[in-house]
Amino acid sequence: MISFRNDHKSKGIPGLNTAALPDLIFTVLFFFMIVTHMRSVPLKVRYQVPEGTELTRLVHKSAVTYIYVGKPFGQDATKIQLNDKIADVADVAPYVRKEQATMLGEDSENMTVSIKADKNTEMGIISAIKQQLRKAEALRVNYSAINDKQ
Repeated sequence: MISFRNDHKSKGIPGLNTAALPDLIFTVLFFFMIVTHMRSVPLKVRYQVPEGTELTRLVHKSAVTYIYVGKPFGQDATKIQLNDKIADVADVAPYVRKEQATMLGEDSENMTVSIKADKNTEMGIISAIKQQLRKAEALRVNYSAINDKQ
């Protein structure tokens, strides 16, 4: 007959082997370093964000290209900043096409151009930028603003 006696001493719960833990931690660290897109553009123009009442948040921030409009520090003329360079209105369409070409698949189809303009910017400059965006077939345009009911 089979005996169900416990002749063995109780050993308890075996210890957890942590030898592979540093490898796992560094693998996760490298994954996040590769996937994270940290891009900061140094501002060369100053702008005061206008206030808005009907605001919505952008969903796909990876598909957003920013255009800054304002006065450079120490100057009185309004300028356009694309990435980290001061540019003319004629440079907007080639810049947007280049940005769209660097985006992957669905992001390039859903590309949104966010205009961060000073609240005192003349509408003629904004209209000229919008004309350049039409030439580049970038029809999703967002205007950055802050909520005036904060």
